[in-house]
Amino acid sequence: MWQKKLTALALGIMLALPVSAGASVQKDGVHITILHTNDIHARVEENAEQKILGMGWIAGGIRAQKAADEDTLALDGGDTFHGLPIINLSKGANMAMLLNLSGYDAMTPGNHDFNYGERRLLELAKMLNFPILSANTYDKTQKDYLFRPYKSFTFNGVKVAVIGLTTPEVAFKTNPANVTEVFFANPITEAKTMMAKLRKSHDVVIGLMHMGVDKSSEFTSERIAREVPGFDIIIDGHSHTILNKGLRVGRTLICQTGCYDNELGKVELVVKGHKVRKAEASLLDKQAVEKLAGQPDAGVQQALAEMKESTTQELKKVVASSPRELTSAREIVRTQESELGNLTADALRAATGADAALANGGSLRADLPQGKITRGTILSIFPFGNTVQKVELKGEVIKAALEHSVEYVPAAFGGFMNVSGMTFDLDKKAPGGQRISNVKINGQPLDLQKKYTVAMNDFTAAGGDGYTMLKGARMLGVYGAMEDIVVEYIRTHGVQDIAVGRIHVK
Repeated sequence: MWQKKLTALALGIMLALPVSAGASVQKDGVHITILHTNDIHARVEENAEQKILGMGWIAGGIRAQKAADEDTLALDGGDTFHGLPIINLSKGANMAMLLNLSGYDAMTPGNHDFNYGERRLLELAKMLNFPILSANTYDKTQKDYLFRPYKSFTFNGVKVAVIGLTTPEVAFKTNPANVTEVFFANPITEAKTMMAKLRKSHDVVIGLMHMGVDKSSEFTSERIAREVPGFDIIIDGHSHTILNKGLRVGRTLICQTGCYDNELGKVELVVKGHKVRKAEASLLDKQAVEKLAGQPDAGVQQALAEMKESTTQELKKVVASSPRELTSAREIVRTQESELGNLTADALRAATGADAALANGGSLRADLPQGKITRGTILSIFPFGNTVQKVELKGEVIKAALEHSVEYVPAAFGGFMNVSGMTFDLDKKAPGGQRISNVKINGQPLDLQKKYTVAMNDFTAAGGDGYTMLKGARMLGVYGAMEDIVVEYIRTHGVQDIAVGRIHVK
C-alpha cells in the first residue's frame, strides 16, 4: 500500500546497499540504535552557512549505521514534505523519493505535511516504502484511521512498537481547507488505547510524535509522557526544540533535534529481560555525521542534482504579469509605505479573509518587474520560505504593533509594516510609542478592547523584528507559502489599488 514505484536510479541504489555486518547482542543486553530527524521543512540541500546537513549526509549516516548494526531504526517526526521549491514544486514527491533512498523505517505527519491537502498526503504515503503512522488521525467519519496507528519491529528477539501521534493543532496550523476531511482525536486518549493494546506484548514502546514541548500548546510530548505511562522513548517534533541529551519525564526520554536537519538525532538503547535498561540521547553535528557516514549518500546526491536542475527550469516559467515595476529598495520599503508592501499586505488579507493584514518591509528582497513575472522572480522577492498566518489580536495589541513599526522612522527598519484593511496617522516628530493616531479597521475606529483577525507572515507572528506583543497570539489558521499566495493574488486581482495613502504622515 505504501510501496512507491522508484526510478531506475533509486532502485539501483537501493539494491546496491550493503548487507548489515553488525550484531548488537551483548552481555548487558540487546543494543538498539534510533536515528531520527524532525521538522526538515524541505531543507534537503547541504548549506554550511545555515548548518543544514542536507539529505545526502542524513542518508549517508542512516545507511552507514544500518550497515554497521542491523538493529537500527530510522524515524522522522514530521513537517517534512513542504518548505522550499525543490520539494514544493513536486508537491512533496521529490521528498518521498529522498526519504525512500535514505532508509527511513517510519514517520508521523506534521501540520505542514497537510499543506497540499489530505488527499495529496495520502498519495505521498503510497509513494513511500515505509509507513506514515498516526493513531489519532481519522477520516471525517471518525471511524477509520487515515494512516496506520503503529508498527511493530523485532530486533534480535526484542519487540519494539512505534506509535504515531499528530498534534490536533493541524486543524489551524495548516490552511483549514486542507483538512476538511480529517478528524484529529485527543492524542492522550488514543495513546492510552494503543498502550493498553501494545505494552504487554512489546519490550519497547516508542512514541513517534509531532507534538512539541511549547507551553502554549494544549497537547505536548511532556504531557503525554506524564499522563500515558509506558512510553520508553518519544521521538518528537513541531516545537523546533534542541534537546541535546533529551528530556526525561519520569521513565520516558523525549528526543528532538531542533529543525532543518541541522543535526541528526541518535538514541542508544540497551534492552534486557524485556525492559529498557539504558537509554541515552545525543545529537550528531556535521563533524559527527561525516565521521559516521564517511561521505554523503551517492544516490541521494545524484537525485538532488536532478531535482535541482528540474527546479531551475520550473522557476523560469511565467506565472503572472505586472503593468509596472514595484521597487523593493531598502530606503523605501523599510522606512515608508510602498506599493510592493501594499500589494503583499492585500494578498495576505485576501487569502485569509482577515480584517486586516501586516507586511514587513524586510520580507521584500527584490523588485517586482514590469511585464512577465516568473516563479523565480517571486521567490527572489520572498526568499525565506515564510508561510502566512491569521491570528486574533485585541485592538490595543494592534496599536502597540503599529507603534513598534514606526518607532525608528526615518531610519530603516525591517519591521516597518505596510497594512491592508487599515489606515492610520503617523506623526514622525512625536516620541516613540506616541506616534500613531486615528487608527481605522475597514473604515471604523479601532476599538482597543475588541478582537480582530489579522494576517501576517510566520516570522512576524513568532515575534520577529521585536514584535514581542504578537508572540503567543491565538492562531486561527496557516494559509500556505507567502510566494504562492502573492502569485495567486496577482493572477486574480492584478497589480492595482495599491497606491500609497493608507498611512497618513503628518
